[in-house]
Amino acid sequence: MKRRGIKLAILGLSLTIGLGAFAGCSKGTDNSTPDKKDLSGSITLSGSSALLPLIEASAEPFQEENPDVTINAQAGGSGQGLTQVSEGSVDVGNSDVFAEEKLDAAKAKELIDHKVVAQGFAVVVNKNLNVTNLTKQQIQDIFSGKAKNWKEVGGPDKEIIIVHRPSSSGTRATFIKTILDGKKELENDQIGVTQESNGAVVKAMENSDGAISYVGLAYLNSDEAKSKLSAVKIDGTEATVANITTGKYPFWAWGHMYTKGEPNEISKAFIDYITSDANKKIVEKQGYISGAEMKVK
Repeated sequence: MKRRGIKLAILGLSLTIGLGAFAGCSKGTDNSTPDKKDLSGSITLSGSSALLPLIEASAEPFQEENPDVTINAQAGGSGQGLTQVSEGSVDVGNSDVFAEEKLDAAKAKELIDHKVVAQGFAVVVNKNLNVTNLTKQQIQDIFSGKAKNWKEVGGPDKEIIIVHRPSSSGTRATFIKTILDGKKELENDQIGVTQESNGAVVKAMENSDGAISYVGLAYLNSDEAKSKLSAVKIDGTEATVANITTGKYPFWAWGHMYTKGEPNEISKAFIDYITSDANKKIVEKQGYISGAEMKVK
């Protein structure tokens, strides 16, 4: 009995040592396999200039958290972004409009829509014009060429200069859909001039007292834009977050980030980051609206 007790004690000690060694090995394995996989590489995004300020502002903290990732973002218009992501030449196509509004049905079906924010737009004039409100009908008269002088719509005796956007622009498509009620405005070879992006429109507007155009609200955030441009009310309604979320203000659209099929690892992480709580302050500061806040769809 005594001999058997010694054998059991030795066996118990062996098991304790063995389990301790196994636990040590397991602990070493855990340390070598981190819970969060580090991201590395680069992605390219193109398309909507209205979304570009949000993309650029969000890319900075995202890259700080992921130092081995590079985000390359460019504008060019929603149409270009959708075409390029469809062709596979960029990872993400940013757009102010749904893919089927710019692409044929077969190509649009290949894309996955990631609606990231709601974004407001404004009809803008130079502050020196002192025009603060226009009706939809007056805006339609201006962009159809019917009204050629500001005095015809309640402004001063000054020629109206229209600053257009190109046909690839999602901002333009939204303007035609929501403000012109589907009626296309006269082209730049008939009246006005064309600027390729929201930023270019702001620059052109700052130096022309009689000009009128439309831009994303994010482009009116700078001190220079605020000092030189005015967002006019539409039918007496101002472009505020409250008016946009309830649908009272008509000139807004969803901001889309399209991928061809499921997004790659970096694209998915970046899209998720833009809509995350961590990025909420940037969304608001840049003048965009979280989708969760929208009371209309």
